Amino acid sequence: MFLRWLPITTVSRSRYCEGSKFKKMGIGLGNGSSIMKPVACCLLVAMCAFAQTPNTVSSKETSAKLVGLERMWNQAQLSRDATAIASMIGDKFINTEYDGEVSDRGKFLADFADPKFKPAIMSIDDVKVEMYSTTAIVTGSYHTKGTYGGKPYEHFGRFTDTWVSQDGKWLCVASHTSLVKK
Repeated sequence: MFLRWLPITTVSRSRYCEGSKFKKMGIGLGNGSSIMKPVACCLLVAMCAFAQTPNTVSSKETSAKLVGLERMWNQAQLSRDATAIASMIGDKFINTEYDGEVSDRGKFLADFADPKFKPAIMSIDDVKVEMYSTTAIVTGSYHTKGTYGGKPYEHFGRFTDTWVSQDGKWLCVASHTSLVKK
């Protein structure tokens, strides 16, 4: 059944309103406001729903960019490039290591300059990105191997990095790692 959404003229109003099916169903067409209120509410709800729907193309592009930044981070660690890492982390960056050690931006960057730190392998897998407007949570697994102070180490674990878009640039503001027993 097709309802007319156009205003009903005075001539046709009496034909449709007086004792009509609409009146019996509790739908008064009177001045149009009784039917327009539900219609307006439905339209408002639909617009809000679409406003909350993520732009999948943009989300996919952003996710790919963030995964690329994570891989660049690993390369910067391998080459001990503290400047590259500094350009990827926020001023209030916090890192929580697998052993519970918490470090701020300064300590985190100083660790890269430590000549005792000699990574040989830094790789990530199973990387997933969850977008929240200007924030992204990146999770995955990692494998790192090298020496520290001449002693070998090899870690397999999981990581969670929190990235925030500031002035059009993605910066990591928090990082956490946990070891996985192998």
